[in-house]
Amino acid sequence: MQVMSKAIVVVSFGTTYSETRRKTIEACEQAIQQRFSDYPVYRAFTSNVVRRRIKQQEGLDIPTVRAVLEQLAEQGTEEVYLQPLHVILGSEYEKILAQASDFQDAFKKLVVAKPLLHSQEDYEAVGSILLDRYGQLPSDAATVLMGHGSQHYAFTAYAALDHMMRASPVYVGCVESYPPVELIEQALRERGIREVHLAPFMLVAGDHATNDMSSDEEGSWYHFFKEQGYEVKAHLIGLGEYPEIQQLYIQHLEEIIE
Repeated sequence: MQVMSKAIVVVSFGTTYSETRRKTIEACEQAIQQRFSDYPVYRAFTSNVVRRRIKQQEGLDIPTVRAVLEQLAEQGTEEVYLQPLHVILGSEYEKILAQASDFQDAFKKLVVAKPLLHSQEDYEAVGSILLDRYGQLPSDAATVLMGHGSQHYAFTAYAALDHMMRASPVYVGCVESYPPVELIEQALRERGIREVHLAPFMLVAGDHATNDMSSDEEGSWYHFFKEQGYEVKAHLIGLGEYPEIQQLYIQHLEEIIE
């Protein structure tokens, strides 16, 4: 039986790509619902652009954090636990904190859990998962993961994870900040790598993974590595598809739900 006085809100940036949304965001939501079967689980997206496009393309209304919290307050919910599916403690995460802060007095308890990368243990756990999934390669092959990157000071999270994995054949770069793909290519060249596997280090395999990573258009990472003479294979799998990653989000929720 669900305890209606308590609720979980699973918050994502969102994606307009419906297939990867189902395989990643929905899969995470379902895993969380399965673990916390007594709690109703709600969805919210932080990207207004994504929300607007989904409304136009699919006729779906996906609420903001603010809208969900307003609804829960009206229903008389007493305890609300928010689990962001964001990767870093960046600007989108801060948007959740800002929207939630307006509702502190509306509930007996309102807590926001941590994103994927927060503690050193998170980095070690994620690194281990990435090695299992992407590190079993011949000696002349490597995996380059595409992170989103950020102008927020939390952009350092990507470099920290990449640094922690430097003894392995798995690298983490960013589309929009450091480490840039050119720097990673230098490291691959020094190691005599000939074959590059590309995969997103993002919750979903959406716009960036499809266009900036795996398309054959000039400016994409696929095109960049091809031009440098590597054999390149792209894998369109969002992090949210992996049960081990879903489990890390569940662990973060367990930490805040007594």
